[in-house]
Amino acid sequence: MLTIGELASYAGVTVRAVRHYHAKGLLPEPERDHSGYRRYEADAVVELIQIRTLAEAGVPLGRVQELLRADEAGFAAAITDIDKRLRAEIRERQQHRERIAHLASGEHLALPLEVVEYLDHLRELGVDERIVQVERDGWIPLAARSPERIPEWMARKRKLITDPQFAGFYRTLSQALDRPHEVQQLVELADELASYIAQMANEEGEHYVDDTGIEPPLAKLMDGLAFDAVPPARQLIALLTERGWTGWTRLERVDPPPEWTRHR
Repeated sequence: MLTIGELASYAGVTVRAVRHYHAKGLLPEPERDHSGYRRYEADAVVELIQIRTLAEAGVPLGRVQELLRADEAGFAAAITDIDKRLRAEIRERQQHRERIAHLASGEHLALPLEVVEYLDHLRELGVDERIVQVERDGWIPLAARSPERIPEWMARKRKLITDPQFAGFYRTLSQALDRPHEVQQLVELADELASYIAQMANEEGEHYVDDTGIEPPLAKLMDGLAFDAVPPARQLIALLTERGWTGWTRLERVDPPPEWTRHR
């Protein structure tokens, strides 16, 4: 007859594990002897080793008793089923690991890979990090609301950014961030940008200037994000409006103010 400590030692488990298996109904709990101790017979060691072996193999405790009582065919079928479940869990955990790895940069948390790569490309071009962050914050609601359109929008963005002149607009605006009182730089940028947009409209058609289809309320929200983070952007759009175009997220042709037209 064995004490619980001896039983645990022979089976290679802890006393706590033995008590846990008792609580789960996997291992019969003997009556106490006249001294108040529980005594186990030798077959309890064999049974406990079987339970431990199945548990360590990944068999859920809820199915251990089923396997202990199964015949050869039933045991094989149960093992196949458990193996299938474990494989599914492994695949799921691997996917979790991949997602965790993608989160290392932070931007992967809410953005698809192609957007993150575009943001990294802006950094490589020398665009100020504050403007990159505005771009990032704008893409987050877009990716959440219309994920199916991200490839289309990104294709357009990638095409534009390959144009040295367009990329130069980003860098000029970056320089303006630290020169808030030098209005002339923004005026020149507005002139160049208006000319660039007009040329694009003439070559590609008016519809090409802004075919994103972003709803006005969402565009307004995204504009607010940009204007709060990059104050010169608001000033730039005001200057651009005087030149016949308006909008940060959605570009639209507008009539310039009469006084500005007369001044020109």
